[in-house]
Amino acid sequence: MRIEHRIYLSNAVNIALLVLIGAFAMHSFGQIETKFRFTSIADNLNTTFLEMRLAEKNYFLYNDPNALYEIRLKIDRTSNTLSEVHDDIIKAVGASSFNRLKHLLQEYQKLIFLISETKQKNDALRLQLREIGQQLKTFSENTTNVERDQVGRIIGNTTTVLHYAFWTTVLLAFISSTWNGRNIRRSLRRVVDLTRSIAKGNFNYQKIDEQLATNEMGSVITAINTMAEELRRREQEIVQSKRLASIGVLVAGVAHELNNPLNNISMIAQTYAEVYDHLEKEQRIGFMEQIDEQTERLRVTIRNLLDFAKPKEQHLDEKEINDVIQKCLGLVHNMLDVSNIKMHLALAPDLPACYIDEHQVQQVLVNIMVNAIQAMPSGGKLSIVSRLFGDNKMLEIVIQDTGKGIAPEFMDHIFDPFFTTKGDAGTGLGLWVSYGIIKNHQGNMKVTSTVGEGTAFTITLPTSRKSDDLVSRPS
Repeated sequence: MRIEHRIYLSNAVNIALLVLIGAFAMHSFGQIETKFRFTSIADNLNTTFLEMRLAEKNYFLYNDPNALYEIRLKIDRTSNTLSEVHDDIIKAVGASSFNRLKHLLQEYQKLIFLISETKQKNDALRLQLREIGQQLKTFSENTTNVERDQVGRIIGNTTTVLHYAFWTTVLLAFISSTWNGRNIRRSLRRVVDLTRSIAKGNFNYQKIDEQLATNEMGSVITAINTMAEELRRREQEIVQSKRLASIGVLVAGVAHELNNPLNNISMIAQTYAEVYDHLEKEQRIGFMEQIDEQTERLRVTIRNLLDFAKPKEQHLDEKEINDVIQKCLGLVHNMLDVSNIKMHLALAPDLPACYIDEHQVQQVLVNIMVNAIQAMPSGGKLSIVSRLFGDNKMLEIVIQDTGKGIAPEFMDHIFDPFFTTKGDAGTGLGLWVSYGIIKNHQGNMKVTSTVGEGTAFTITLPTSRKSDDLVSRPS
């Protein structure tokens, strides 16, 4: 069953239970409201009947005619009240009880009228009046007590039913939420594991089991598999395109580095041709040695550039990080001179080797150095520090410039793909690719920056790592 249908089903059951509980509660509260309204009316009637009996006693004891008049007024008022609220009373106690009460009141009213019209004392009428009055008062009081007892029973029954209904609903909601939550969590864990695997560079196809294939997560994993395959292809293209972009920047700087030895060779050759006849053998050999030195200088520069540019499969090996840094400086040395940037090196001696792909790490360091140089167009200072970090288990490389810095609002996006602060001059891929390479080496990269003061990139790499722990990815 699809997760969506499971959620709909559990919600429908819970809503149905809530509707039933709400309907029962509204019915019970309606009964309580009716009974409560009647008891309020009955209390007033009981008070009136009590006052009528007191007036009745005053008449029998003192023969006070005003007492009969007072009784007649109260009977009229009570009759009017019964007429006004007869629907509420019938709803509460039923038509028979209401008619019984009304009949007794009418009988009592007739006897009061007869006694008022009779000039002589009539003991039979008086006795009958006492009996009817007592019946009227007793009936009203009994009915009130019965209704109060019923209110108590309704409240008790409602409380019990709502109590059990509440815990039943909670239990069913817990069971359904646990059931759905377990399935959703299981599916989400699979998706999370898959995305983490992709983030580490593992783009292998992930199989989908039967249970996941029947719900939405199966479609998600299928989409992720498709995306992973596309990412595998795009990553190779992006890494290589970024490498080529870096080569383009380096070539501009290396051209000056190549130009100097070429000029020297040209000058030596011209001088050698002019003074050849006047030179001794040792002097001629000296000229050739100078040419050889300049040629070797050209050869080293070109070899470093070709090593950086040549695409290679990832090859992990133990490397001295200070040697890697020095090679990177050889590639950007002329760019530093042309940009009037002072270099400060603080490379800790005797650092342990790290297990890395030299060319990939070299690509990261060159990219950050080039960014630093471009951030200081009017000159500045570039500092590179290497040291041990974290109980000597990690190597830390800090590359810091004194350039324009990065605005705070851009800091959270500095490693996002296609994010750049260089406008049309940047692709927004260099730091993203670099961050991925360092993460792939089980390391970390972070940046701190202050506008107007400069930027510092900190790279950490493990001092030792088996090749099985690293995910192979093409450079």
